[in-house]
Amino acid sequence: MRRPRTFPALSDLSARIPRTDRGRLLLILGLAAAVTVFTATVPLLRDWFDLRVYYGTIDAWAHGNGRIYDYLVPGTTYGFTYPPFAALSMLPMSLVGLHTAIAVGLLLNCAALAAVVWILVGPALRRYGWFGFALAACLLALFEPVRDTFSFGQVNLLLLALVLSDAWLLATGRGRRAGVGIGLAAAVKLTPAIFIGMLLLARRWRAAGVATAVAGAATALAAWVAPDASRFYWTHALWDTDRIGRLGYVSNQSLQGVLARLVAPEEPSRALWAAAALVVLCVWARRTSRAAADGDWTAAFALTGLAACLVSPITWVHHLVWLLPSFAILLRRRHLRTAAVLYAILCTSVVWLWFDDASGLDGFVGSNAYTWITLGLLLWLPVGQPGVGRPALIRRARATPPAPRAAAPAIAAAAGQPGPPVAGSAAGRTAGPAAGMGRASRSEPTGVTRPDAPKPQSSSERASS
Repeated sequence: MRRPRTFPALSDLSARIPRTDRGRLLLILGLAAAVTVFTATVPLLRDWFDLRVYYGTIDAWAHGNGRIYDYLVPGTTYGFTYPPFAALSMLPMSLVGLHTAIAVGLLLNCAALAAVVWILVGPALRRYGWFGFALAACLLALFEPVRDTFSFGQVNLLLLALVLSDAWLLATGRGRRAGVGIGLAAAVKLTPAIFIGMLLLARRWRAAGVATAVAGAATALAAWVAPDASRFYWTHALWDTDRIGRLGYVSNQSLQGVLARLVAPEEPSRALWAAAALVVLCVWARRTSRAAADGDWTAAFALTGLAACLVSPITWVHHLVWLLPSFAILLRRRHLRTAAVLYAILCTSVVWLWFDDASGLDGFVGSNAYTWITLGLLLWLPVGQPGVGRPALIRRARATPPAPRAAAPAIAAAAGQPGPPVAGSAAGRTAGPAAGMGRASRSEPTGVTRPDAPKPQSSSERASS
């Protein structure tokens, strides 16, 4: 029997929130008003810039006999940078107008965000009914990566929902069906392919095979439909970072972005970046293996999303929706103050204070604030399930024929000599059903169209990502 998933930190909050429906409604209305004012004054709208790139590309491809990677947004040098399968999956946009495409994109992002919240903290929020989900909606509306994903018309939340669907399958004992979500996400963008590596670390061979097969089949389908575009992407566009954006742009919160700002206007050392990325991957592999061995799939997926954001050459601010599983871990482990501080920083758009100049010590610390948060979470995020036997040990125990339970005379061990636990003792029961209850627990970052000039902003040069 599976142990119910609990979030003690949310239980602690219940004593501080209004107990009446009237009080809760007033609180939500106040938060909604604050969110509206904040959104209207601080983080300006991006005018669906990325969705306009998608729509223009698909429209030119389907109706103008154009090629996927030839289209550029009028007045800019920015065009489509995803693999050809992404364009193929967006082909239905050719059937509608731009405004309809924007509306559908908003609805899809809302549905994806709802799925992400449900997978991560849904059972805990359900205890509070409408109030819990309304509170979560207000808090997420302030979270800069989420609001930028909506405002740009990006696909980050859709990819996160696909990947977390596999996390849910693994955490609920449906691992035989896992892998499809990760495979599709990896075919749309390359960075989610790191989750296949996570499945290999966890020795989930079947799920890793399914994910690889799905990604390969989707890529092959795109090559069959658009052979020229596929050839161009895999031989040229993939390696041309100028198509994506400037590495030193303040929105790039990856390790490479840190190095680029540190040596600007010079080009960062690729060898140094590769060494830093290798260290991060080693830390990720060690911590993820431990989380997977303990059956803590939320932590395993959270750590993988963090590593993906760090090692990707470009991680725009809106890619940091991959940090959401880490916040679920902090809540589950009662690190409420830490979660609140990190959340507040990620709502402030603080990195844009160094939009023009990231030099000096303050620039090194402040312009890379989100990178430091991601790195800190990778190093110190609580993983594993304390006090619970590891699933690998449980599987071996289950594979061993059970010992007879017939009553037998207890034989006392000689003084000072180790002996097997006596039947019925607490030690003898540890590997039984109670140990199995511990398996309750339950990242794109590349290739994104992103201007490094103020074109997608509506009223401020500091808000562009």
